[in-house]
This record gives sequence, structure tokens and C-alpha cells, in this order.
Amino acid sequence: MLGTMRTWVIALLAVALPGWGDTQFRARKMTSPGVAAGKGVCDLRLQVDGDVEVSLRGDIVSLRTLSGRESRDDGSECNYPLPDHEMKGFSFETKDARGDVKLTEKPDGRNGFAAVARIRDAAAGYGRYHLRVSWTLGKDAFPPGPGVGVPEGFVWNNAIHYSGRGNGTTVSNGAETQRLLEASVDIDRVGHAIIAFRCDRAAPEIFNGFLMDREGDKMKIDAATEDHRLRGTMWVTVEGTAVRSVEMDGTDGQDHLLVHFEKAKHGGKD
Repeated sequence: MLGTMRTWVIALLAVALPGWGDTQFRARKMTSPGVAAGKGVCDLRLQVDGDVEVSLRGDIVSLRTLSGRESRDDGSECNYPLPDHEMKGFSFETKDARGDVKLTEKPDGRNGFAAVARIRDAAAGYGRYHLRVSWTLGKDAFPPGPGVGVPEGFVWNNAIHYSGRGNGTTVSNGAETQRLLEASVDIDRVGHAIIAFRCDRAAPEIFNGFLMDREGDKMKIDAATEDHRLRGTMWVTVEGTAVRSVEMDGTDGQDHLLVHFEKAKHGGKD
């Protein structure tokens, strides 16, 4: 009797609960040419067998498989992360599909600025899908793409990306001050690092370096200014994928540069 009841409960759950699973991954850094200047683009390339909800927030892609086999990445890439604030020129295109694709949510403050789509694939086996999300880049768009401020040997495809809005300054020789508004840290698997800061009245401040040590959320980076003139130890503290703080005292033996950055207490990018 007990065995029969257990079998009946399992069968009921199998009917009541759809066979769904969640997959999350970071889109790789886009290295292919052909994207129009001033455009942010994320090409989501997926393998789908069934019914799936696709969401893009920043450069993180989430796949919620509602029926069928678990969906998977097939080479998704972004030249910039989808902004976490109001943007202009948002567009969604289906470049390749064998089933039905529909944009269900545009990015806005209510959904954490995520683009959400639904794919219904009724054919047997996996089918290829290519969805393109694009928008107009603002003046605050960064970090720099491949080829701009990139140290020799840096590999974008396997880099881990951290970012965050906040407040900070760079102080040169105790006098010249630059206000920092946002930080971006990219580290590839070998340890090459690119650290960039968006400034209020100038081009981004960019540093190149190498990860020397990491203890928990705190990283020690041997960093130098983009012109390699000033060098020092940069301490970067992260929280998940958000930059919490950055500190550096750089010098060439004569000139000094102090860097200080802290994540905003409210409204920062997590």
C-alpha cells in the first residue's frame, strides 16, 4: 500500500511540475569585427530543444528551460554589457530560429534592466537560435573593447569581469585630481588584468597589470598606468561580480599617483 502511494505521488508530481532547469553563463567578449561604431551588441547563440525563457542582464545570460532538454550556450558574445540604466536605441532581432521567438520584457528599472525573451521550439532535437540585442552606446560606455588598453597576451574569451558604480579619485603628485564614477576589472585565466575607471570630465583611466595573489574577495595586482610609467600594488576587493573598492599608490621614483575608489552605498551596480 505504501509503495503504491509513493508511486502515485511521484507520478502526480511528474505531471504537475514541468521538467525545467536553470543555466547561467557569462557571454564572452566579442572579438569579431562588423559592429557599427557607437552600438552595443549582444549576440545570444543558443541550442534549444523545447520551451525556454532567456534573459540577459549585463553580460550574464540566464536560460530557464520550461520543457524539453536543458538549453545551452552556443557561442554567445557581447561587445559591451547591457547597461543597468535607461538606454537609447534598444532593439531585439531574431537572426536565426526554427521555432517561435518573442521578446516578453524590455529592459527597465522594474526588471533590473534585463531583456527577456521566450523561445518555443516544437521540433525534435536541438535547434540553433541566434538572438541579437543592441542599443546605442552612451558617453559612459566602458570598459574598452579588445585592442584598446589591452596588455599583450590578454585573452578576452576566458576573462572574468567585475564592475561597479561608486565614488573615487586619482590624485597626481598631491595636486591634480580626477573624479572616478565607475570601476571595471577584467582578469583572464592566466592572470593578466585590465582595470578601467570612468571619469567625470575625461577619458577613462586605464591600468594594466598581473594578478599576484588573491585571498577571498581581495586581490593583489601588480599594476601600471597605460603608458607603463607609474607602477605599484593595486588592491581590489570584490563582492560577487561587483567591485567594492580599489586602492593603489603608484610611482616611477619621482612622480606619485594615488587611486581610491569605493562602491556606492545606494544604487551601485551589483
